[in-house]
Amino acid sequence: MTPSIAITAEVNSMNKPNLIVIVGPTAIGKTSLSLDLASHFQTEILSADSRQFFKEMSIGTAAPTPTELSKAPHHFIHHISIEDDYSVGDFEKEALTKLEELFQTHDTVIMVGGSGLYVDAVTKGLDKFPKVDESIRVNLNQELHTKGIENLQQQLKELDPQYFSEADIQNPHRLIRALEICIGTGKPYSSFRKNEAAKRPFNNIFIGLDAERQTVYDRINQRVDIMAQEGLIEEARKLYDKRGLNALNTVGYKELFKYFDGEWSQEHAIEEIKKNTRRFAKRQFTWFRKNEQINWFNYTTPSKEIISFLESKTQS
Repeated sequence: MTPSIAITAEVNSMNKPNLIVIVGPTAIGKTSLSLDLASHFQTEILSADSRQFFKEMSIGTAAPTPTELSKAPHHFIHHISIEDDYSVGDFEKEALTKLEELFQTHDTVIMVGGSGLYVDAVTKGLDKFPKVDESIRVNLNQELHTKGIENLQQQLKELDPQYFSEADIQNPHRLIRALEICIGTGKPYSSFRKNEAAKRPFNNIFIGLDAERQTVYDRINQRVDIMAQEGLIEEARKLYDKRGLNALNTVGYKELFKYFDGEWSQEHAIEEIKKNTRRFAKRQFTWFRKNEQINWFNYTTPSKEIISFLESKTQS
């Protein structure tokens, strides 16, 4: 890059508004930090947690409480139903539209969430995949209902071990999407995920919260116990009749459905929720560690230190 081009790029970057993106594993403290940052920058928060989109699922998704929601304007929290057809592509379009609106009155906006694919959709755009025969998806959905999600997980592990190691394999929609590309093209799904990032009219500043693996696991175990005390079992029971929906085939609900079916004891279901959430956190680590733009902080770092760091970034 020639000096003149470099200077132009720097000026253009300085003129752009800033999207502060808070990421990290579940139960690490992202919500608390997002509220502190929103207060300091006098701005609003977008959620990129795909499970918190659903208005029927509050306790099991650890969505912000009414008190937390009242501390700053939030977007994409409980904005759709479990019965709605909503994709990451829909979220990308709606989030970019909302950001365009917010940047009219704010120099900085916060986005927070642990769903790596949804974060990537907003910050760098979705990868482009070839079209495949729609009958493949139909067949995979039939296999899901007749053979269970474990069958799809095993297929993905064999056809694309790289994506299997980082994907949320408890998400049937994600599994089927990857498998239809693998089967339809004869190539791994991950081989198509190498496109350059889309140009965005804002700067991405990534903040990652981290901790020792055992600390994360301990926090997850504690959170699940608190969820149970706050009514998770009752929340899941109200959704039992709709358990066939993809949105409910997720950690925290599918385990309790097995308890309601009489397959597991309540105690075993709770332990399975803890185990599967720990596995999910491990995959979140794998996903976010690939992003070299993330500025990592220990979860105990005072928010004022992170704010000081961000001030140096947004004013430089």
